Amino acid sequence: MSASPVTTSPLTKDEIAARIAADIPAGSFVNLGIGQPTLVADHLAADSGVVLHTENGMLGMGPAAVGDEIDTDLTNAGKIPVTELPGASYFHHADSFAMMRGGHLDVCVLGAFQVSASGDLANWHTGAPDAIPAVGGAMDLAIGAKKVFVMMTLFAKDGTPKLVPSCTYPLTGVGCVDRVYTDVATFQLSSTGEVTVLETFGISFDDLAARLDVPLTPAG
Repeated sequence: MSASPVTTSPLTKDEIAARIAADIPAGSFVNLGIGQPTLVADHLAADSGVVLHTENGMLGMGPAAVGDEIDTDLTNAGKIPVTELPGASYFHHADSFAMMRGGHLDVCVLGAFQVSASGDLANWHTGAPDAIPAVGGAMDLAIGAKKVFVMMTLFAKDGTPKLVPSCTYPLTGVGCVDRVYTDVATFQLSSTGEVTVLETFGISFDDLAARLDVPLTPAG
């Protein structure tokens, strides 16, 4: 992949989700975190063989439910109505967490407030006085899944980057993030802190590097 711009503007949330869906290996067991990551379900190919897991106790989740498909008793962990695919199964919450903690998930996709260059993840609390701290199942997913993908905008509303040398928010997991998908670039991380830019969207590699405080390496 090239680190030069391949689009004229940043990606939308749906475009980021489609990018992630295309990178999930066929036949994988995958958990999609609450929020933006749930959009990935809408972009998986019907023949991908990817099996979606929700921490509230379901395997075989399909895309989001719309119109007459909506069943208020059938939701994902974020309480969003979803569909079920043929062969879907349901189980106790405790069994669901045993799958997460036991290393049975190939990929999880999570949102983030910050990700460090070495793959540390902070996605549950910003320290804001009115925030409700609740790490929930994110800590189990971050450590239990074989691969962790993060889906987020690269810059916060105040313009500060979310990909940082080290996280300043409370950590969810240490050295757990493999790849970061954002609206302006996709990054591959390593335990040594090397950050490789796989693709950019609507921004040049040089301009991207100028806005971040972590050293970047273009893809070969």
